[in-house]
Amino acid sequence: MISKFKSSHKSDIIYPDSNGQLVADNTKQFQWIVLIKENLELLFANNPEVFVAGDLLWYPIEGNNTIQTAPDVMVAFGRSKGDRGSYRQWQENNINPQVVFEILSPSNTLKEIMQKFLFYDRYGVEEYYLYDPDKNDFTGSLRAESGLEVIEEIAGWTSPRLGIRFELTDSELQIYRPDGQQFATFVELPQRAEQAGALSQQERALRKQEQRRPELLEQRLRELGVNLEDL
Repeated sequence: MISKFKSSHKSDIIYPDSNGQLVADNTKQFQWIVLIKENLELLFANNPEVFVAGDLLWYPIEGNNTIQTAPDVMVAFGRSKGDRGSYRQWQENNINPQVVFEILSPSNTLKEIMQKFLFYDRYGVEEYYLYDPDKNDFTGSLRAESGLEVIEEIAGWTSPRLGIRFELTDSELQIYRPDGQQFATFVELPQRAEQAGALSQQERALRKQEQRRPELLEQRLRELGVNLEDL
């Protein structure tokens, strides 16, 4: 929900780093926030000019601390990585976050959802994604000339900015990296690495076996008394 803080003089304005609200209302909502935020961090780990944050207050206008909100996840292209107490747009070369995600919980109201949409529409967000994990309802909006417009065919949609693909199954949202790998939790990632290591070891053993095949065939023929020089 968009919170308001008031101050009378621009020079005295304080931009709080917290709006006093919880990051998430329940474990499911928190897990989805972490999943998206951390996988996006991994995706852009080698790009120093992509800033990813979760539940960080965004102030779009200098001198007005009443206009602010904290996206569950936001991505700002053209901004360096690093710690911030809040995202003060005038200190970020006036670059607004281009992509935001919101994960709904049962306590969210229609008014709150609409406030978020209007905020993102007004302050330049290019892609806005909204997911309700309890209802398994996923929607997206993309900026057009008139502002943010609903993406009609969201299943199979690929984010223009992020390059990630969204698939909606009967049970949950699935997100895929540009290389085809599905977003994974930090419990699943080591398991994947272990499986990949095992497969790699098997592949090395098979290659070694193939390389030795002529040698083994020659040895077997000699055991059978075949003079290889006569062949």
